[in-house]
Amino acid sequence: MSITSAVRTVDHLVIGAGFAGLCAAIKLDQAGEKDFVVVERGSDVGGTWRDNTYPGAACDVPSQLYSFSFAPNPDWSMSFSPQPEIQRYIQRTAQASGTLDRFRFETTVDDATWDADQQRWIVRTSPVAGGDPTTYAARTLISGAGGLSEPKLPEIEGIGSFGGELFHSARWNHDVDLTGKRVAIIGTGASSIQIVPAIQPKVAHLDVYQRTAPWVMPRHDRTYSSLEKAALRHVPGLQKVYREAIYWGRESYVLPFTRMPAILAPVQRVALGNIHKGIADPELRAKVTPDFTMGCKRILISNTYYPALAADNCDVVTDGITRVTPTGIVTTDGAGHEVEREVDVLIVATGFHTTELPITEHITGREGHTLAQQFDETGMSAYKGTTVPGFPNLFLIVGPNTGLGHSSMVFMIESQVSYVVDAVRTMRAHDYGTVEVTERAERAFHADVQARMRPTVWSTGGCASWYLDKHGHNTTLWPRSTFAFRALTRSFDVAAYTVTAPVPTTSTTPDRKVVNA
Repeated sequence: MSITSAVRTVDHLVIGAGFAGLCAAIKLDQAGEKDFVVVERGSDVGGTWRDNTYPGAACDVPSQLYSFSFAPNPDWSMSFSPQPEIQRYIQRTAQASGTLDRFRFETTVDDATWDADQQRWIVRTSPVAGGDPTTYAARTLISGAGGLSEPKLPEIEGIGSFGGELFHSARWNHDVDLTGKRVAIIGTGASSIQIVPAIQPKVAHLDVYQRTAPWVMPRHDRTYSSLEKAALRHVPGLQKVYREAIYWGRESYVLPFTRMPAILAPVQRVALGNIHKGIADPELRAKVTPDFTMGCKRILISNTYYPALAADNCDVVTDGITRVTPTGIVTTDGAGHEVEREVDVLIVATGFHTTELPITEHITGREGHTLAQQFDETGMSAYKGTTVPGFPNLFLIVGPNTGLGHSSMVFMIESQVSYVVDAVRTMRAHDYGTVEVTERAERAFHADVQARMRPTVWSTGGCASWYLDKHGHNTTLWPRSTFAFRALTRSFDVAAYTVTAPVPTTSTTPDRKVVNA
């Protein structure tokens, strides 16, 4: 493939305008890397927080920690922020950064292919609403598409035949009035436990389809007073003290999650007390009591979920779903008896494609296969969650094994972006045309991660979670402390990479050289 005059050449192309893509744009700009473009299929920044507008949407990580360290916000209304506030924060941060002129919204990435002759990623993009496509030739490709970007629909027989309103929680249809309707929601994860108490008071009847009961802790939320917000704004260092205290409090969960799950026993008793406080009926209590070790799946927080389940107009359905009909949902109990429940509105809160990232289907590397094909054979794996053999100058933000079960993903994003920016700085300083992590470095890193994963509660806790891929490997979470990850990504370790010189002006074949690989 050759680059023609119709192709726009840029130094860096960033995919996605959520926390990851925005952070990459800001830090590239601050590092003097001005020639970049951010492509985003949505109409605004925000990513997950732009798309998830369902009733009750809020963060389960404290606000002071769920924000950029370089852009503190003294105006959070509550200790756990609701979705609209987080979205406004991202919008304000983007506006203040001075980088929005390089964002291209309502633009999809059709495919990104490595051109070895030119040492460039050839990225074809198209406007969402139709129109002329644009092709970019980018020196580096930085994906901030994330793992919570593509909703996952349940594979249930007949779901396409449902005659009422049907939508995913991440694509909430605000035109549908739920007042007085018979509503069913499939799933009992982080989104569902926020949606259920928000809609239960207004619907005629609510069926909550539960496959696995989650552990739900009380939500210790509070509203910040005007005086407290003023102090956070004007008292030097106070907001940093808040952030540090929350950070280290969250890090205290690392040991019980990764090495000693038994330490969570007192916390588990608090969660059981949350059930007893919200539900009086012994049968319902038994239904919603988890049968796995706390922490094996994400620990959720809510004060209102259990009381909503106990309401007269709500039923928790644990029988397996057999099929969906045009008018309802059919379940089968342990004795083989079928029951059909009529429904007006069906909400699926069944999560996202986290172990098969959709963006990987559109990225083709040096050997001519896609990142999805490579991951399909071996499972998702990336060196420091960021780089992959066979894909030069490609950087993944929120890549494999960078997710957290206890703290803020924004911390991880900032760590990875720092690593990427230092890689770019290293490439410029040493005049490298490409950097590509060696298979040896990537395999050693992956083996270490999986070895550390074996004693964790996510592996030993007796649950089947969305953290696991089809091979049974946890390719989602980071099995160490966040400060350990920060240390690993503090600087670009070129010794783990194969590097090449830039393409000579008289030749299309770069000379490859290995630096301590």
